[in-house]
Amino acid sequence: MTELLGKTLVWQPGLVQANKPEVEYARTQMIEMPSIVGDVVRSVGLSTAMRAAGVVTGLLPIPQPMLLVGPGASRRLGETLSRFGHQKVLIVTDRVVAEMGLLDGLTKALSEGGTAHVVFDAITPDAPIPLIEKGMAFYRKHRCDAVVAFGGGSPMDAAKTIALAVANKKNPRQLVGYFRGLHAPVPIYAVPTTAGTGSEVTVAAVVSDPQSNRKLVIADTRLVPTIAALDPTLMTGLPRHVTAATGMDALTHAIEAFIGQWSTGYTDRMALAAVGMIYDNLRIAYRNGKNLAAREQMALAATYAGLAFTRANVGYVHAIAHQFGGRYHTPHGLANAIMLPHVLRFLSPAITKQLAVLAVRAKVGKAGERSAVLAKKFLDSVEELNRDLGIPRQLDALREADILELAKAACWEADTSYPVPRYMSPETCADLIRHVLPKDVQRRKR
Repeated sequence: MTELLGKTLVWQPGLVQANKPEVEYARTQMIEMPSIVGDVVRSVGLSTAMRAAGVVTGLLPIPQPMLLVGPGASRRLGETLSRFGHQKVLIVTDRVVAEMGLLDGLTKALSEGGTAHVVFDAITPDAPIPLIEKGMAFYRKHRCDAVVAFGGGSPMDAAKTIALAVANKKNPRQLVGYFRGLHAPVPIYAVPTTAGTGSEVTVAAVVSDPQSNRKLVIADTRLVPTIAALDPTLMTGLPRHVTAATGMDALTHAIEAFIGQWSTGYTDRMALAAVGMIYDNLRIAYRNGKNLAAREQMALAATYAGLAFTRANVGYVHAIAHQFGGRYHTPHGLANAIMLPHVLRFLSPAITKQLAVLAVRAKVGKAGERSAVLAKKFLDSVEELNRDLGIPRQLDALREADILELAKAACWEADTSYPVPRYMSPETCADLIRHVLPKDVQRRKR
């Protein structure tokens, strides 16, 4: 939670909940300030508030899951759970994962160990709340006592939300914000099938509300899974575009954690390790999806990045990506990848030294070169990586008429929730977003 003008706000991406109407007025006034004055006031006041919030978050005890890593890790998770005495385990996934047979190792191990299980495979992209509600009913109907999140970011987020909601007998909408559940979630275990979200080690679940076209965040340190199985064999069949987008998602997590005001020695180590591993392995995994070594390194990199940002948080790239996801249902990793170069170039005057460190870790520059030179090399390398991975430069769904509203929502989310290293006005944010308008729209504007 963030204190603004003495009023307590609960963050939802692009959506404000306040206990006084004056806060909404204050928000509107802040956004509508003249750009220069507004930027100065907001950067001084919000920067101080965010540093103070960082001290508090730095003291929060965030658990870390036990990691099972390597080929067959998902089966080993099933063998482990069979010794835990669960009566029936709910596996939350999507239909594609289920139809590809990726659950087989886990489910066979559970059956062989005498642990009953049921599969809820109805989750779709963005983890819509109505489907999560169906998952909760499914959990209760089958009298489960634990949840396994199996899949990409959406099944992970859905499983976490189900686990917290059934334990607290609340609708997911009642859990949006920070620490809204009195009771701990039922036991959560995780098997990621993409190397991107890091949700297997994070404190948050991002769900979508079709009623408002918003993405909402549920955050609680108890949402961190107890055990996560990183099994590269589950990732060898990923389509190239999914490998690319999820890999860039992990890179964005690592970068934003490293450059933000809440970074620590620990989060820096995790973030820098992730950046180095991604630069070493993402192109390989993209070109040869069967390469188990590269897949395993990417799975670990996504986890390390998750460990970094769950403590150090993210920034403007995510704030904008959340708006694209809520409005256009753009895959989150793709939205991050498209916006990452533009946001980093805006931030670069304030993070030159950090960008220089990233350049050395990514092996696109050498220690001893001037910081400005290294920073430019890293910025250029992010654009080059996007090109090599076939990431589009434009967002085809984006419409000029939506941009200012998207920018205001993104700035509000970032300014009140993220420890960004440099603040931007909604007008500046709108200009950045215009860079990714479809080419035909850009030509007409000229």
